[in-house]
Amino acid sequence: MPSQPGAASSAPVAVPTASPTPPANAIQGATPAASAATPAGPVATPPPKPRKVAPPPPPLETALSADPEPTLLPNTFFATAKASERYAAIADAGGWPTDLVALHPGAKGAEVAKLRRRLAIEGDLEAQHSTGKAWDAELTAAVKRFQARMGLKQTGIVAGATLKAINVPASVRFRELASSANRLAGANFAFDDRYVVVNLPSTSVEAIENGRVVHRYVAIVGDPEHPSPEIAAHIQVVNLNPTWTVPVSIIKKEIIPRMQRDPGYLTRQKIRILDSSGQEINPKAINWSSERAVNYTLRQDSGAGNSLGTIRIGMPNKLAVYMHDTPSKRLFGADYRFLSHGCVRVQGVYDYAEWLLQGTPGGPNGVWDKAAMQAKVKEGAPFDIRLLKPVPVIWVYLTGWSNGDGPANFRDDVYGLDTVGEAQASAQPAPTQ
Repeated sequence: MPSQPGAASSAPVAVPTASPTPPANAIQGATPAASAATPAGPVATPPPKPRKVAPPPPPLETALSADPEPTLLPNTFFATAKASERYAAIADAGGWPTDLVALHPGAKGAEVAKLRRRLAIEGDLEAQHSTGKAWDAELTAAVKRFQARMGLKQTGIVAGATLKAINVPASVRFRELASSANRLAGANFAFDDRYVVVNLPSTSVEAIENGRVVHRYVAIVGDPEHPSPEIAAHIQVVNLNPTWTVPVSIIKKEIIPRMQRDPGYLTRQKIRILDSSGQEINPKAINWSSERAVNYTLRQDSGAGNSLGTIRIGMPNKLAVYMHDTPSKRLFGADYRFLSHGCVRVQGVYDYAEWLLQGTPGGPNGVWDKAAMQAKVKEGAPFDIRLLKPVPVIWVYLTGWSNGDGPANFRDDVYGLDTVGEAQASAQPAPTQ
């Protein structure tokens, strides 16, 4: 769900310029005569303070996978469970080196040999290339394969996020796979010709047709304090120009404290207070030092600035979560995208909605394509488009997964849910150096 702004940003405070104090015998309103205490000529003004320049954002290290294979297939549970056994065997045998240093093409020496051994143990580098102290094309390709499995940009350079991931012990990788397989064992999902997968640790959305990913989108998911749930549902409706009903939890934790500091906040955000009969209540009539506001519905008008943006993807479920657009699109450009209150924001949401609405009649030309939806949004009024055939959707939490016999895929356990095999992992021998 959308995150509302916290405390108001501090406005610059104007500091008054100090005026020279006139002598005690000066007549009020008169201009003091020049004296030895008053320097002749123009008074030097101090140079302006240099403007603070915000540091540039760190370089983007993550990347959407280009693999046409979906994260979740009917055999993913079994393949992931089998992969956990392979990684357990690697950990039992001593694991792999976990003290690698930053390296790049052209490097030579013992550290390159260690990198080769590390990649060969997991399967990114073939056995015949597992020795040698010089960097070559095969090693670059192996590093890129490793990066692709981690959801990182394929630079072929071992540094930053790649270095951090390559030094994760085999015992931790086993735990991620075993925990993910355990979560999948309890999933109940009916696969169809067309379905949607949101892997929360990957912060991505996959649109799947006939067993292949046809579109993949960057996503923003719940933060660790408001984690997005694992859930299966059916996407049934696309809401254009949606309103947003503020959840009670946000009213308690964010709206009430904000209104105590800033009484005009709801008005500026175009959030109305409605009673049980739908009548609008003046914010000034609410005692914001109490929790009386939770007895009302707080609803944000559709339009520019609405927390859901211009599109909401409706998928009825008991937890009342959904997918949507956002006015804060710059956040899609960050590596860390665990920022919402539980719902999933989708980059390129018009393209996503167009794919969902394939086969649903309507629009000026008989179809609901991107242009037709944007034209409808410009009209300003809320409008719902029901899918002719609902599309199954599942949100999963897979920090480790596999769909075959090769090396597995991994993502960070941001929610701290990977607990299967913790005792076994902590009892593993020290990794091979």
